[in-house]
Amino acid sequence: MNSIPLALYIHIPWCVRKCPYCDFNSHESRHIPESDYISALLADLEHDQALAQGRAIQTVFIGGGTPSLFSADSYRHLLQAIHRIVPISGQAEITLEANPGTFEYRKFKGFQDAGINRLSVGVQSFSEHQLQALGRIHNRHEAIQAIATARELGFERLNIDLMHGLPGQTVEAALADLQQAMDLQPSHLSWYQLTIEPNTLFYSKPPTLPDEDDLGDIEDAGKSLLQEAGLQQYETSAYARPGFQCQHNLNYWRFGDYLGIGAGAHGKITDPETGTVLRYQKTRLP
Repeated sequence: MNSIPLALYIHIPWCVRKCPYCDFNSHESRHIPESDYISALLADLEHDQALAQGRAIQTVFIGGGTPSLFSADSYRHLLQAIHRIVPISGQAEITLEANPGTFEYRKFKGFQDAGINRLSVGVQSFSEHQLQALGRIHNRHEAIQAIATARELGFERLNIDLMHGLPGQTVEAALADLQQAMDLQPSHLSWYQLTIEPNTLFYSKPPTLPDEDDLGDIEDAGKSLLQEAGLQQYETSAYARPGFQCQHNLNYWRFGDYLGIGAGAHGKITDPETGTVLRYQKTRLP
């Protein structure tokens, strides 16, 4: 039996509005075929069932797009059905990416009841000006309220996604964003520099970004601030309090195996006898 840990990535490709910096496989839509897509995800996993090689899933990551657009009932059904196809470990970390603009107490309590035990909240900035420039659908208040709601619900495993090096951003503004995130006391922070990727609106109409000196100052001062706040860097852009590292991401870094289901999802499976690695990608269109 294969002893390499197994993870599962689930891609939800829809969002309310495509952000100008986003090069992920995401599509704007007001009419999401939620039930049909859940059925398609399960059919996808059934097709790949043999790749699990008898192993249980140790981590699940539901990314997008905006996965929090789907209902709690959909995720309850999805996770229960996945468990029948490929068992999910009782101690599994199950992460859902969430947009602050989609937060509502009852809905996120439903996500928790469905088995989701870790939230990754895509704040990106607490600046109203930057949120508008980044095309985000939430505002500063909604971002802060989303984190407060998650904490009230008891999500101890809570990540904030935050960017720096934003259009026209000063060192002081970047550090103010970071300090606001620290004031909310997340157990995990993904803090990464905005990069301009091909096939994005920012690529065709590039904004003015901070120069290299300012970016260096932001990085140096930001890392000091995070260290003082008790968050330890454990990979390129990930910082966590002790014991709260993202196990799904660590599985990638440690060359673990992972199944990928949904539009554009990637997978990597190791043959236990030969060590040969199979990599695959699902069709991008949902």
